Amino acid sequence: MSNNPSTKLGKKKIAGKRVVNHRRVAVSRAVKTFNSKSPKAGLKAFFHSPSCHALKLQICDIGRRLWQRAYVDGNGGNIAIRVGKDIALCTPTLVSKGFMKPEDLCLVDFKGNQLFGAKRRTSEILMHLQIMKRQPRTVAVVHCHPPHATGFAVAGIVPPTCLIPEFEVFVSAAIAPYRTPGTPELGRQIAGLVDKHNVILMANHGVVSWSHNNVEDAYFKMEILESYCRTILVASQLGRTPNTISPAQLQDLLKIKKSLGIPDPRFGLKEGEPCDNDE
Repeated sequence: MSNNPSTKLGKKKIAGKRVVNHRRVAVSRAVKTFNSKSPKAGLKAFFHSPSCHALKLQICDIGRRLWQRAYVDGNGGNIAIRVGKDIALCTPTLVSKGFMKPEDLCLVDFKGNQLFGAKRRTSEILMHLQIMKRQPRTVAVVHCHPPHATGFAVAGIVPPTCLIPEFEVFVSAAIAPYRTPGTPELGRQIAGLVDKHNVILMANHGVVSWSHNNVEDAYFKMEILESYCRTILVASQLGRTPNTISPAQLQDLLKIKKSLGIPDPRFGLKEGEPCDNDE
């Protein structure tokens, strides 16, 4: 199993020296300092500060990676990072995620009101904000349309379990019923699932993931899910029933998952219950 760099938080050693993980610290400091009631001058100063610029660059980088992997098309997909108790940095509407610039990004409060930014905020920000409100540990949210995973969403199928360790450790998937994109009702449907799942397949729409670490980690969930769904489809064409991880082996993986702070509805189930491979 790969060593996911997103699980290394705070300080780490490089060439024998302690180096601060600025991706995490920048968000943590902002959350402690700012909220929607902060003086406008202070919020403006933060929005144009080097620390916020670093977060903007992260969002632009993730947008490019989504676009390069064909997880988004046109102006689809959106990204948000919590930067205060009830404020978030997010992508703009009607801009390709592959070609965003830091000056394109927006600052919004948790009601969806845009506080700063030259371009209009994404029309789907309410979904991101409802996830953040329902799951206070959420640091970042990524929404996109990876083809194989979205195929499962269109078919109304949650990917089966007990097949690949990386998926079991880093992803907990569920499916939400279709609601019109950008509406509060869609956000409510998804928010109702995020306490026990970090990846939600949105029926006839796409996928949204959240992370308690950073925006790159939320993106990693998309890579893992899409690769997993593609592998399942390949295995299904080989004419043999796929081999599965045993219940006892799965329990070992769930222990790792729990230690990483990743939610899963199967925690506490008896050994023979967690696998679901009916589909």
